[in-house]
Amino acid sequence: MKKYLLSILAIILPLITFAQEAVEKGIDQQIDEAFKPVSDFFSNVIFFQIGETPFVLILLVFSAAFFTLYFKFPNIRHFWTAISVVRGKYEDIEKHGAKILYGEEGVAQGVDINKVDDIEEHIENIESLHSDLEIDGDIKKTIRDESSHGEVSHFQALATAVSGTVGNGNIAGVALAIALGGPGATFWMIVCGLLGMSTKFVECTLGVHYRDVGEDGTVYGGPMYYLTKGLKEKGFKRLGKLAAVLFAIFCIGGSFGGGNAAQSNQATIVVKELLGLESTMAGTVIGLVIAFLVGIIIIGGIKRIASVTEKIVPFMAVLYILCCLYIIFANFSLIDDAIGLIVEEAFNPKAIGVGGFIGVLLVGFKRAAFSNEAGAGSASIAHSAVKTKYSASEGLVALLEPFIDTVVICTMTALVIIIFNFGGYFQYGGDGLGAVLIDGVSYEGAGITAKAFAEYIPFSNVFLTVAVFLFAVSTMISWSYYGLQSWKFLFGRGKKADLTYKVLFLTFVVIGAAASMKSIWDFSDAMIFAMVFPNMVGLYLLMPVVKKQLKRYTDAIKLKREALKS
Repeated sequence: MKKYLLSILAIILPLITFAQEAVEKGIDQQIDEAFKPVSDFFSNVIFFQIGETPFVLILLVFSAAFFTLYFKFPNIRHFWTAISVVRGKYEDIEKHGAKILYGEEGVAQGVDINKVDDIEEHIENIESLHSDLEIDGDIKKTIRDESSHGEVSHFQALATAVSGTVGNGNIAGVALAIALGGPGATFWMIVCGLLGMSTKFVECTLGVHYRDVGEDGTVYGGPMYYLTKGLKEKGFKRLGKLAAVLFAIFCIGGSFGGGNAAQSNQATIVVKELLGLESTMAGTVIGLVIAFLVGIIIIGGIKRIASVTEKIVPFMAVLYILCCLYIIFANFSLIDDAIGLIVEEAFNPKAIGVGGFIGVLLVGFKRAAFSNEAGAGSASIAHSAVKTKYSASEGLVALLEPFIDTVVICTMTALVIIIFNFGGYFQYGGDGLGAVLIDGVSYEGAGITAKAFAEYIPFSNVFLTVAVFLFAVSTMISWSYYGLQSWKFLFGRGKKADLTYKVLFLTFVVIGAAASMKSIWDFSDAMIFAMVFPNMVGLYLLMPVVKKQLKRYTDAIKLKREALKS
């Protein structure tokens, strides 16, 4: 009993001290003071530099370019195939493999496509009929109906993963990039997004290929599993375990930071601005409200999360894009000027903003990588839950994410801000920390985007507040799933472990709402970029597996087309 009381006191006393200091200094300042040393430490470790460039950015960009070449530009060659998969065009391949692969001729030899045992019994006859149609020696796996494995559809998996990326990185992150690096940062964001499509394809294919399926049908996947299982196959068992544990730790940190605190931070900024709240306690109250809403959703698991995100994300993304298009085309005569400025400043050695050419390039790459998370491995956790027996099918679906997130939505936001600033409202570079002065008032992140929207759309402050809020919530619920899967990998799949994680996650919602932007974003960047290091170990060593799975799937599609022709 004494030990129990002592343990309770050990937890309560620091909280009482924190609360007393928060009353004296203000809760936001108190959280910043407690949080800043942690964010500074991680930033210094993760963003160690080679010359003026953080090594992690070199690794991300080089790897994305390498995968693009290694897989022969999958981001271009398979773009329309990916769209077809999301639309369900190839679902019949999943359900009727024998017919698709061998046509009526194979079935006529006595193959009952509804009986796996019958198919296995006649495998030699089928091979002799169509030996030239063998798919990488993987015929058995191809014709088995394994599509029951998984919990969500292709579209739901895409919506869940996109909701983890399409968020305030597109609204606040883009504004931050342009405020710091000027218009040229947009160009490098687009380049990073296009290359990142290939990286996303690789990691999400591996996520499905090496996933675990529990007895109750629950799917467990992501880098933790392809690092342990995949590297074990390659003879690197210890390396795989170490990389998987590191990834899980960083992913949990990323779920608390970029996937949570940074989102609630930006949502709080726009809500406070809309309601005209200036009290230091307002952020805490808003954070508690957000935590309550998120808590209700994340209790339901991936199926609940997917059912929410597949409704919120497409609706808000389309509405947001329409508003951006309205502003862009309302200023049609300025579009070519904006594009010209983006290209010119991207290669200008004395570019507007901070650090000249290198500074602009780094800001663009950094914000794009934070926004679409290609290379971090997080999205593969959501994609692992898809109902499919072709891992590469979901890899192709996943390559659409950076395109939607960075090439489309981030570019739209950037054009709106650049067109707005042709009026000379603020100076690129700002205070060097991401804040700019507009009409004598300091704005940062989503506040800059909101100001640009307000110039052209009446009551846009209400719309943008709702958009930022819903994007934040959708991102948080997706990242809660990523973090929880990593937590389960480290601490087991029990209900107590789940509850512990969810309580911690919701606590960070409140912390993010009450803290300052810079300390939150520094920590968020560091955690998400830290995931890149262990993840890349798996991507490079398991590339041949991805190539084999891609061939297996594309061959199945070709065979379907041949069957339809005949």
